[in-house]
Amino acid sequence: MTYRRKSGSSGWVPAVIVVAVIVVAGAWVAWRATQPNAGAGPASASTAATAASTTAPTPAAGIQHPIAQAAVPAPASTAPLPALGDSDASVRSALVALGGDGLKDLLLPQSVVNHIVATVDALPRHELGSSFILPLSTPRGAFRTGETQGILTTDARNAARYAPYMAIVQHADPQALVAWYVHSYPLFQQAWRELGYPKSYFNDRLIVAIDDMLAAPTPAQPPALQLEKGRYVYVDPALESLSVGQKLMLRLGPANEAELKAKLHTIRDLLTARPPSTAPVH
Repeated sequence: MTYRRKSGSSGWVPAVIVVAVIVVAGAWVAWRATQPNAGAGPASASTAATAASTTAPTPAAGIQHPIAQAAVPAPASTAPLPALGDSDASVRSALVALGGDGLKDLLLPQSVVNHIVATVDALPRHELGSSFILPLSTPRGAFRTGETQGILTTDARNAARYAPYMAIVQHADPQALVAWYVHSYPLFQQAWRELGYPKSYFNDRLIVAIDDMLAAPTPAQPPALQLEKGRYVYVDPALESLSVGQKLMLRLGPANEAELKAKLHTIRDLLTARPPSTAPVH
């Protein structure tokens, strides 16, 4: 038997996808475990900075992953970058070219770089506030659960909700994406400083977010869920304690998760100047 639970404002976005849009050009996938009591919309950059201030990344003694080490054949462009506040049109145009026309209707029109940066920062965290900046519109359809022998789990059909986002992941060429990101990096670093991290390096946080998602488990069976204070949580404490990004990977379904991990592996290798991984992703 299948149940559907409605929510006021569909929930959170996977981002992973967001990482993936920076990192994968369009690997963004939206999620928000349907939370009936969550009605807040996207936050402002200042709100996100305030929410993150208590769990800000510790400033590193030095830059761990300098953008100059990224393995790209040549600069994506020699054109001067616009100011961050005037970058929406050019960034949207570049991302749509990288991710395909399907990204055009999903990508929100304003503060694109700021929204991407805030989402990347959020992925490795274990808790988020009631609102949070999203760069993409949320997936259509209701979050579905199924019940088998009295155990509530995610319905396998939920994976289909992410098809438009996975199409972007499939379309994106990792080398072209990384080349664009390297050229545009000053915009991301400025947005990172404005988010409240003037002494750290955005590309380091991006690698942290990618590594965290790559470490997401792949359960052999759909994990058991339960309703707790009006929202779905995992029965297994180990799964419930996962980061935002790792829970997001679980929401995608095993096939989508494997595909996204493969793309993220390639992007990470390019960003850290290592030969692309050839080992199969499990």
